[in-house]
Amino acid sequence: MTNDTHWMQLALIEARKGVGKTAPNPPVGAVIVHNGILLGTGWHRAAGRPHAECEALAAVLEQHGCDALRGATVYVTLEPCSTCGRTPPCTRALIDAEVARVVYACVDRHPEHAGRADSLLAAAGIAVSSGVCRDEAERLLRPYFKVLTTGLPWVIWKSAMSLDGCITRPPGESRWITGEPARADVQQLRSTVDAILTSGATVRQDQPALTIRLPELLEERQQPWRVVFSDSPESLPLAAPLFTDAWRERTLIRPRHDLTQSLRALAREQGVLTAMTEAGGVFSAALFEAALVDEVVVYLAPRLCGGTLPALAGPTWRESLRLVETDLIQLGDDFRFRGIIAR
Repeated sequence: MTNDTHWMQLALIEARKGVGKTAPNPPVGAVIVHNGILLGTGWHRAAGRPHAECEALAAVLEQHGCDALRGATVYVTLEPCSTCGRTPPCTRALIDAEVARVVYACVDRHPEHAGRADSLLAAAGIAVSSGVCRDEAERLLRPYFKVLTTGLPWVIWKSAMSLDGCITRPPGESRWITGEPARADVQQLRSTVDAILTSGATVRQDQPALTIRLPELLEERQQPWRVVFSDSPESLPLAAPLFTDAWRERTLIRPRHDLTQSLRALAREQGVLTAMTEAGGVFSAALFEAALVDEVVVYLAPRLCGGTLPALAGPTWRESLRLVETDLIQLGDDFRFRGIIAR
């Protein structure tokens, strides 16, 4: 592992702290090094707050003073921004700090930024390198890049099921398919998304809360948007938790008949980058049929339930979907499978 790779890996650790917190901005991390010594770190905490580079610069200034920045190297997981939005451009901050070198992992695909940082920094005498840990950084930034290029959020199909593909247990048994470790992992997953998608049928039948319930996972973020897709909103139970709890203002109702346009509006109007499903087989199948699902997270319980409620309940598909970048881990007695849909 080269020195550049080592420091960029630390910047990626910083960037992961922002997953689920920064929308509509991407999660970005930065570290600042001088003569092989780590001086400061930073990550983007929320839209409107300082970007990762500025967080790291501020940390160095506070701990070491401005002289420490002169001649330093800044590692950042995304090309520094070069335009003034809700915050000043990071390229300007880096130039003013008189750093000697900037290393970034991948180019920002935003048309206002893409490729501009190199020339601006080079004109100020700052050496620039890019592409270090690019693949890993781009995986982290996939939701942001998808919204930029398609206008649609990254969608995770999440389901908990028995080995025979059922999402409910026989009458009289517990409502839970999986055990506590798997359910705790679902809470962690919810903390990484901006919205949870469900159907009117699920709200009427289960009246779910769809919240992050662990306080430590809510630090520096709001509850995710809870989006109910229904073409007959008048039939929704207004006494359900989604419409009455402390976060009812985070509940949205969107049309069910055109999922693509409803999701596009969610990205445009609420700034959603990543969404996950908490719904039954009919709604889940509709998302797959519309080619809107990007990632699969399935919790498998070691039981057979029978029944008539499958995890996917749509018409026969024309072709199967292949998953890549797959991962399988055990959580108590259950297993979590994760993978990306190959395009």
